Amino acid sequence: MNKALETLKGRGFFQQCTDVTGLSAAMDAAPITFYIGCDPTGDSLHIGHLVPFFAFRHLRAAGHSGIALIGGGTARIGDPSGKTEMRRMLSYEQLDANAARIERQLDRFIGFDGKTARAENNKTWLAGLNYIDFLRDIGSCFSVNKMLAFESYRKRLETGLSFIEFNYQLLQSYDFLMLRERHNCVLQIGGDDQWGNIVAGADLIRRKTGGEAFGLTFPLVTRSDGRKMGKTEQGAVFLDPALTPVYDFFQYWRNVADEDVRKFLLLFTFLPLDEVEALSAGGVNAAKERLAYEATRLIHGAFEADRALAGARAAFGGGGDREALPAWEAPRARLDSGYPAAELFADCGLCASKSEARRLIRQGGAFASDFRGDLQPLGGENPPVGSDRLDGAGALLLRAGKKRFCRILAR
Repeated sequence: MNKALETLKGRGFFQQCTDVTGLSAAMDAAPITFYIGCDPTGDSLHIGHLVPFFAFRHLRAAGHSGIALIGGGTARIGDPSGKTEMRRMLSYEQLDANAARIERQLDRFIGFDGKTARAENNKTWLAGLNYIDFLRDIGSCFSVNKMLAFESYRKRLETGLSFIEFNYQLLQSYDFLMLRERHNCVLQIGGDDQWGNIVAGADLIRRKTGGEAFGLTFPLVTRSDGRKMGKTEQGAVFLDPALTPVYDFFQYWRNVADEDVRKFLLLFTFLPLDEVEALSAGGVNAAKERLAYEATRLIHGAFEADRALAGARAAFGGGGDREALPAWEAPRARLDSGYPAAELFADCGLCASKSEARRLIRQGGAFASDFRGDLQPLGGENPPVGSDRLDGAGALLLRAGKKRFCRILAR
C-alpha cells in the first residue's frame, strides 16, 4: 500500500475505498490531486468537520495536492446524507457570508497557496446551470434504482425525502467531474456517510471521460459513549472563539473519556505514532493535557493554547495563571450591594438561566472565591456575592460543578 495511505490507515482515516490497489498505484506513480467538500450551512465549522481536513494535511505532507471545495451551490438545496429531516433553507446572502467565513477558517488551518492547497466554491459552476441541459447531460447517467440502494437515501425514505434533496447526489457528482476537468482531480475523500455520493461521482467521471477516479471514506468519529464527536450538552464545539471560547475548546479535549484519548491523539494531532503510543501508555491525565494543548494550538495558535493551559492548571491546582481563565466584567456597584448568586452565574454564562443556577446552588455545585482566592461553596437559596470577596486585583473566581470556571472582574 502507498505510504500516504498507510499513514491514513494507521491513524484511523480509512473506512472504505473504491479501489485501494488502483489508488495506491496511482499515488506511487506521481502526486495526485484530491478534494474534500464542505457545505456552508453554518457560519463556523465545528471540530467534527475537521476530520477530513486533518487527512488533507497528511496527504499534502506526502506530496499530493488538495482542494477544499466549499459548497456555496450545493448548500442551496442541502445534503440528505446522515440527516433525518430536510435542512433549513438559508438565503443565498447568508450562504455566501458563511462560505467566506469557513474559507478563512480553513485557510488558517491548511494554508492555501494556490498550488498544493486551494479553495474552490461550487457556486462557480452550479449557480448558472441550465436545468434541462443538466438533466440531459448528467441526469441521464444516473439510475434511480441504484441511487435508492445507497443507505443515505434508503434511510431518508423512512422519514421523507424531498425531490430537491434527491438531486444532491447529481450535483456532488458533477462537482467531482468539474474538478477533474479543471484540476485533474482523481480522488474524493470524506466521511463514510458520503460513500454513496463519492461512488456516484467516480462512476460519472468514468462514464463521461473514460478515466479513472477514486473515493476514500473515513469512519464517522464517535466518542466511547456513542455520542457524536464534538457535541456537548451545551451544543457543538465550534472553531470560532466567539461561539466556543478558547478555554472551553481546550477543556473539551482535556475532559474526553480515557478510552478516547489514543484515538483522538491519532486523529486530531500530528504527533508521530511512537509519541502517541508513549503518551497513551503513560499517565492518562498527561496524555489528555497534551491532546488538549495540541488541538488548541492547531486551531487557535500557540499563544492561545499556552493561555488555556495556564488557565486550566490554575483552575485545577497545577500552578498556572488564573488571569488566563475565561473572564466576565461585573459592575462594581452590583457587587457592592450583593450580586444575587443565581443572577451572577447566569449573567457570566456559567449557567443557561437563573433557574438552572438556583438548582446548582441548592445541589452544592456553586462556588465563589474569598478575598484570599480560596473557593468556598455557596449555601442557601440565592446568596449574595459581594465585593468583600474581591482579591487585590479586583477579581473573584466562580466555579460551576467540577470543571467550569469564570473569573469575575469588578468594573
